[in-house]
Amino acid sequence: MDHLGAHMSIAGGIYNAPERGTAVGCGVIQIFTQNTSRWQGKAVSDADAALFREKWRQSGLLDVASHDIYLINLASPPGELRDKSLSAFMEEMRRCARLGIGKIIMHPGAHQGDGEAAGIRRICEAFDLLIESVPEYAGAILLETTAGQGSSIGHTFEQLQSIISGSAYPDRFGVCVDTCHIFAAGYDIGTEDGYHRTFEEFDRIIGLSRLQAFHLNDTKKGLSSRVDRHEHIGKGALGLTPFRLLMNDQRFATVPKFLETPKGDNDEMDVINLKTLRDLIR
Repeated sequence: MDHLGAHMSIAGGIYNAPERGTAVGCGVIQIFTQNTSRWQGKAVSDADAALFREKWRQSGLLDVASHDIYLINLASPPGELRDKSLSAFMEEMRRCARLGIGKIIMHPGAHQGDGEAAGIRRICEAFDLLIESVPEYAGAILLETTAGQGSSIGHTFEQLQSIISGSAYPDRFGVCVDTCHIFAAGYDIGTEDGYHRTFEEFDRIIGLSRLQAFHLNDTKKGLSSRVDRHEHIGKGALGLTPFRLLMNDQRFATVPKFLETPKGDNDEMDVINLKTLRDLIR
C-alpha cells in the first residue's frame, strides 16, 4: 500500500469506511465521523469503536484522518455560533480518541468582518480551550489551507503560522495543503517553477515538518480566483504538472494524500483518479 487515498463515506456505520477505501484502491482514507449537516453528532458506541478499529486493522490502511464538519467556525465572535462550534469540535476530538484516529483536518474559520487579527486570536483561544478540555485526544490538529472565499482565514501561509505560534500548544498543529485551495488563493503550483517556489515559501514560513496531509484536487477555477471548486485530476486549471511533481517528490512520499474529487455513482471516479495519480510516478 502507498499513502494515497480518498475521502470515504460512513453510510451504514463508521466501521464500513475502511473496506470502502480498500475496495477502490486506497492506502489511506479520510472520513467524517458524523453527519455533516447536523451540529450534534451521534456518539460512537464501544462496539462501533471496537469494530472500526478491527476493520481498520484488517484493511491494512496506513492511516485514517478525520475531517471536521463544515458548520464549525472557531473564528466567530462570542455567541451561539461560537458556542456550538466549540462543543462540536470537542465532540470530534472525543470521537477520534475513541476510534484511534490521530489526525483531525479542519478549516480554521471565518472572521465575519471583524478582521484577520481578531479571527486568528479567536481561533488560538478556541484551540487552547479545546486542547485543555479534551486531554484524551493526543493527536494532531491539521489546519487546512483555504481558497480565501469571503472572510475565511487560512489562505496564506502567514495566517496558518500565526495560528500555530499564537497557541499555547504549537506542537499539536500540522497543516493539510489542498492543491485546489492554494492555487485559488494565489500560489501558482501549476508550473514547475511555481511548485518549487510555493513549497520553498511554505518551508520558510511554516516548515515542511508540519506538512502532514494533502488534499489532491484539481480546480474548476483559475489562479487567485478565491473560489473553491474541485475537479478531477488533470481535468481542470491545474492540469497534471503539479500532481506529477508531487507524486515524485520524495519529501512527501509518506505524507497521506486524500482525493476530494467528485466520486461518481459508485466511487468509480476514485478508481480513475487514483490510477491517474499513480501513473504519474516515475
